[in-house]
Amino acid sequence: MLVVSVGGSPSARSRSAVVLERARQLLQARGVEVVSYQVREFPAEDLLHARFDSPQVIAFLQMVEQADGLIVATPVYKASFSGALKTLLDLLPERALSHKVVLPIATGGSIAHMLAVDYALKPVLAALKAQEMLQGIFAEDNQITYAEGSTPASLAPVLEQRLEGALEEFHQALARRPRPLAPGQLSRSLIEARWSI
Repeated sequence: MLVVSVGGSPSARSRSAVVLERARQLLQARGVEVVSYQVREFPAEDLLHARFDSPQVIAFLQMVEQADGLIVATPVYKASFSGALKTLLDLLPERALSHKVVLPIATGGSIAHMLAVDYALKPVLAALKAQEMLQGIFAEDNQITYAEGSTPASLAPVLEQRLEGALEEFHQALARRPRPLAPGQLSRSLIEARWSI
């Protein structure tokens, strides 16, 4: 299984990146390959000018195409998700998330921002035709601790538990999702089938 994780924060110090990193660790412990991207790693000019021919954008699009699932995490700004993340998602083709399972994650200063996942982020992911969109997670900033010196970043126990539960559901959804047929496979199967009347 291959999962692409996308962090939407333009900041180097990011709580959503902390949650994504923990998700990566938990998925890799299950044998899932995770390829991570952060919007801040893309040249701003490529995103702002929608440069589909940018080598970094092309590599990202190819990785998303190969992926079985995506985890998308973003901070909440002004009751919506990151504008930098929106510019990256806008570069994806219309049906980029068909045949994929998607887990949205958002972080914000208070529970008042929780609905940003449902009313801002999920509609954009649905427009990209995600095969299965999971409930998603909203994490309050005070549930996430940055790494300090030799102390690693950590999540509050309640958030850690919710993330583990969401990733269990995500992993199960990845395992049961239908695989698209290879070109010509359906024709070969029909030709090789034995028909009786």
